Amino acid sequence: MHVRAGCELAIETDVAAPVIAMLRPRTGRARWHVNDRAGFDPALGFDEYLDGFGNRCQRFTLPPGLTRIRLQTRAVAAPDPDAMPEAPAVAPADLPASTLQFLLPSRYCPSDRAAMYARALEIVGDAAPGHAQVEAIRRWIHDHLAYRYGVSDASTDAQDTLAQGAGVCRDFAHVGMTLCRALDIPARMVVGWLHDLKPMDMHAWFEAYLGDAWHTFDATQATPRGGRVVIAHGRDAADVAFLTSYRPLRTVSIQVWTELDAVA
Repeated sequence: MHVRAGCELAIETDVAAPVIAMLRPRTGRARWHVNDRAGFDPALGFDEYLDGFGNRCQRFTLPPGLTRIRLQTRAVAAPDPDAMPEAPAVAPADLPASTLQFLLPSRYCPSDRAAMYARALEIVGDAAPGHAQVEAIRRWIHDHLAYRYGVSDASTDAQDTLAQGAGVCRDFAHVGMTLCRALDIPARMVVGWLHDLKPMDMHAWFEAYLGDAWHTFDATQATPRGGRVVIAHGRDAADVAFLTSYRPLRTVSIQVWTELDAVA
């Protein structure tokens, strides 16, 4: 599935603000427009690099005032994910070394707390270790947590979300990852765009390592869906923020769009 996709951010700052952005998908080319002009002004010091997870990061300095950044790309979106109910959990001793960091607790995923292990066991019940357990977790989050804006902030972790009983996509992903890790299943956060998401916005979901591959799980959706354009993945939201600033700034607006591209 090919899509034409992009986003536009309007950002305001009172002083020059160095930032690191994650706006460009991991694959495909991109066209940038800044304040309706093609490309970045050299004075902004634009540079792009790969972080430790292989994500494309954009580094530049926002000048004082209002800046509009527009990204357009043509990307390959993942088709509908295959249901792999037979995919087994992998014993920690047999996991690839690259997956081990996704077993560890992280800032928003306190998977080493006894309460998280107990909750995970309660949710999965007698489901077989592997895909069935992760799907039980995904389904439980979808059925028991309310999708609601304004109940979480930059400090909210998975345990907070469970206590509040509500959150947004990043909170749902944190809960899913925490419960998976409590069961020794590697889990990582993914951010990007989901075609035909309503309302359209930046989106987050999680992946679990089962069998010999990463599998997609999205607790905000009732059923598995394809059309995902991956921008970044990491241990939790701290690794995949779409914009990190080293000076105060205000995000005035964010727009995201995707449309099917008939040209293969």
